Amino acid sequence: MDVFLWEQHCCLPLRPTARIADLARYPLGSYLSVNVGYSGESKADSLALLDLFRGEALADSRFRLVERFADIGAPEVIALAFDLEDSAPLEGDLDNVELFYGLGVRSLLPTYNYANAAGCGCLDTVDTGLTAYGKDLVRKLNEVGMFADGSHCSRRTGLDLSTHTSVPMIYSHSNFAALHEHPRNIDDEQARACAATGGVIGINGVGIFLGCNDPDARAERVTAMADQIRYGVDLVGIDHIGIGSDYSFDGPQFNEEINENPAAFSDAYTKWGPLQWTPPEDLLGESDVPGLDDLLTDRGFTVAEREAVFGGNFARVASQVWRD
Repeated sequence: MDVFLWEQHCCLPLRPTARIADLARYPLGSYLSVNVGYSGESKADSLALLDLFRGEALADSRFRLVERFADIGAPEVIALAFDLEDSAPLEGDLDNVELFYGLGVRSLLPTYNYANAAGCGCLDTVDTGLTAYGKDLVRKLNEVGMFADGSHCSRRTGLDLSTHTSVPMIYSHSNFAALHEHPRNIDDEQARACAATGGVIGINGVGIFLGCNDPDARAERVTAMADQIRYGVDLVGIDHIGIGSDYSFDGPQFNEEINENPAAFSDAYTKWGPLQWTPPEDLLGESDVPGLDDLLTDRGFTVAEREAVFGGNFARVASQVWRD
């Protein structure tokens, strides 16, 4: 596959043992957004992870830290930025958005699965949407130039994001509930509202969100991703679908956390057995299963359309939203 890859969300272990070098499984020339915290991390925790990841990236010539949009796309390096999967690391201080932006964080979602000070999560039974603080957070994200991300948020919180943002919003790693019903997947109204802002929905490769979580179902997961992309393009148009595979280099750690703290995830996560992901090699056709590029070709996507999905769409909205 020769197209540029923009991976809007992947995960290293949120531990000091994490190694940036593991990200070299993605091809040179790619852009990666790597998680540095969600609801369990404090500001100090996420800053420590950023210090670790940035230091290792600076010492490894295969990576370039993203300070401005122009840092993306060089064929000899992987461009690296970061994201937060919850507003908890802000610790209620919106000035911390600017702090994290300066350290390379380019995407933030208000809530991870359950309600917090900013709004409701996708696993909440009562959905009241964004709070007043959450609406202030969206305005601050717009001002600083950071993506407002609806993944893991409740339906109403996601719709409120689309209402209150003044620039394109995203769903960094969210699939369509119309193809597989799961509380983490978004409905058609959410997708249309995101697209109406000019935003992009990143399709993920997580087994329980695709409906194929068997450990041996590697090919089925990539096929399901292609089906999700086809559905999304038919629903909102080619300009609004991208890739956020959510591949977890911390898979064993994450499955361990689910087992030890099931109440934080609900049976929508726990009843399927250990979660399975789509690794870069399967996504990109570098293994023994058909890659996403070939599967999209089989579904009638042109070269230009595949380039838009794999990287062009997220690159376009980043050029509009990011400050530099």
